[in-house]
Amino acid sequence: MTITEQSEKLVREFLEVIRSGREPHRAADFLAETVIAHQLNAEKPEIVHRTPKNYQEHIEEFLTIFGEFSFKITELIASNDKVYARWEQTGKHLAQIGQYQPTGLPLVEIGSAVYRVDTGKIVEYWIQPDRLGMEKQLMENDKNFTK
Repeated sequence: MTITEQSEKLVREFLEVIRSGREPHRAADFLAETVIAHQLNAEKPEIVHRTPKNYQEHIEEFLTIFGEFSFKITELIASNDKVYARWEQTGKHLAQIGQYQPTGLPLVEIGSAVYRVDTGKIVEYWIQPDRLGMEKQLMENDKNFTK
């Protein structure tokens, strides 16, 4: 198996098993001890150092906010040690997000990331969620819920 094929297989499994919310407790199977996470926000990009444990907690927080959400990979492109992924996550608004109280209404998150793999683990990624789309859904749900 080539480096590209190995990287694509690892990232696909990571997304299907961990990011999907199915088995977040297995994050260490896919992530290095420390992963450099580049949060690509136009107004304030930042770098976060993630461990498998705090990534697990991050996904468990998604489960609290969205409930058992559906997660679908819509694009996966690999080249050497890097894999681009785009996904769609659909759940319900079950916990407070920023200023928005839970409505129980549907929420869809579209996100994408490039993952870098080294020695069989994800060691770095660059992530870019559609924050404006999420904000618009939250505003609309809040308006409809409070009528």
